Amino acid sequence: MEGEEGTQQPHLVLAHKRFLLTHPDVQDIEKVRLKEEVFAFVKADDMVPLYETLVGEGLMEKDQSFLDSMRKKNEEELKKLDEKIADAEENLGESEVREAHLAKSLFYIRIADKEKALEQLKLTESKTVAVGQKMDLVFFTLQLGFFYMDFDLISKSIDKAKNLFEEGGDWERKNRLKVYEGLYCMSTRNFKKAADLFLDSISTFTTYELFPYDTFIFYTVLTSIISLDRVSLKQKVVDAPEILAVIGKVQYLSEFLNSLYDCQYKLFFSAFAGLTEQIKLDRYLQPHFRYYMREVRTVVYSQFLESYKSVTIEAMAKAFGVTVEFIDVELSRFIAAGKLHCKIDKVAGVLETNRPDAKNALYQATIKQGDFLLNRIQKLSRVIDL
Repeated sequence: MEGEEGTQQPHLVLAHKRFLLTHPDVQDIEKVRLKEEVFAFVKADDMVPLYETLVGEGLMEKDQSFLDSMRKKNEEELKKLDEKIADAEENLGESEVREAHLAKSLFYIRIADKEKALEQLKLTESKTVAVGQKMDLVFFTLQLGFFYMDFDLISKSIDKAKNLFEEGGDWERKNRLKVYEGLYCMSTRNFKKAADLFLDSISTFTTYELFPYDTFIFYTVLTSIISLDRVSLKQKVVDAPEILAVIGKVQYLSEFLNSLYDCQYKLFFSAFAGLTEQIKLDRYLQPHFRYYMREVRTVVYSQFLESYKSVTIEAMAKAFGVTVEFIDVELSRFIAAGKLHCKIDKVAGVLETNRPDAKNALYQATIKQGDFLLNRIQKLSRVIDL
């Protein structure tokens, strides 16, 4: 499951194609091509467990002779790997024993046998002394986790990696882990932490096995827009040389970012519409599609309204290039959900902003916490008196 430097890990490419194969928005003619490509992956690596899963899901027709042929190849290769392990244990040193066990781990990963791969990785770890090599095993486990979207496995592996770093570990692996953790955070809707981790990794990115660099920039911009304030967005994203160098490679992304910062709302909505398809067809972002769409609109509506104490609905609709009715319905939803601090005067056709007083909110929170603390002290004093 190791990808060469600069190329995405093949199994993660396969995982994306499999995701698209089940996506309702992908056209049938495209699914025919995807099915052929997924089958080619299965055939090339003799992926018996995945083939059986795909057959069970109705994505492929069962071919018993093909299945038997793959099983036979797997058995023959497994026999050779076991012989190498036995030979290394009898005649060679600890390093060779570890390498033989690692080869068996990679075999199980290659054929997509998750449970046996995890067992063999654990066994390989028991033969491993160097912290760096243990970290590499964790990265293999993380790749397995992302292939199966097993977030429990990913979370535990990230914690394990952090514990290993307390024993040592080089900066290159630490920087790689930031990207893995950032992808995990983004996939579990923690966009703020994902943005922080991605931004920390921009100048040190080497994690090509997960995704290409332009995809990394795509994720960085998307998570940053809904996480950073305007000043931070300018410093860390809009003017970042690393982002400027590749942002043009992702269609609509430059317009999406710059039109927001430059308050060109009509252009922003146009670019946003262009990006929605890419977000919807991304296996990590798709589960959060509706949530992300709401968060982006909250950001852009808030930014527009911050410039005014009151503004007509018609003026706002014109700025965004949409109808008055659209803005009316949109803002009503966001105001009701507590996402926007304004009110609509339907008679006058005006929006009046009522920005929350930060100091007053802090004062109220302090009073509330103080009352809670006093209640706890009173209860504790009664217990002591008894």
